[in-house]
Amino acid sequence: MRVPLFPLPQLVLFPGVILPLYVFEPRYRELLADVQATGEPFGIVRIVQSSETSGLPFHERVSRVGTLAHVRQASLHEDGTSTVAVVGGERFRIDGFHLDRPYLSADVTLWPLEPDPLPEEVVSATAAQLLAALLRLRPGDAGSVREAAPDDPLLLASFAATLLPTTPEQREDALHAATVLERLELLLGLVPAEAKLLN
Repeated sequence: MRVPLFPLPQLVLFPGVILPLYVFEPRYRELLADVQATGEPFGIVRIVQSSETSGLPFHERVSRVGTLAHVRQASLHEDGTSTVAVVGGERFRIDGFHLDRPYLSADVTLWPLEPDPLPEEVVSATAAQLLAALLRLRPGDAGSVREAAPDDPLLLASFAATLLPTTPEQREDALHAATVLERLELLLGLVPAEAKLLN
């Protein structure tokens, strides 16, 4: 399938995460108009290298793995810009780029997670362990973190990935995980020492 791409610096979108966007560049205004006309999602990929640090063409400076973004809400402003809320959907791999539009687009293959090799109880227990670490890490807002935390282990992993103090590279490693359990374990490994000491 071919999808328009909205590359963002240092950002990795996870399934189920709601992301607010402010669309102001003309090329991305056109992208938004196109996906609103079709009802199809667009893809969010991380800009791995900035134009300041690399002379490579734009499409060679973005990640080859991304997440589909489904438009939940879009408000058009008088100046032509838009405020948009998207939710992360399916993970994909990029097979090849298209450069025939003002914005970048690509042929992509959806890349679903593999079934977990261990029982569901193990996955749920690992998700609970990750949530407990998050609560220890953020004692000042533990109540709101607990209230907002999803029950589903996949969504809990997405939730944790947005709260943990990680680098863009570490978040992308988590996005690459083969299974939900692998993603949970990888994120647990990124929990700072002060929260780990109590585990």
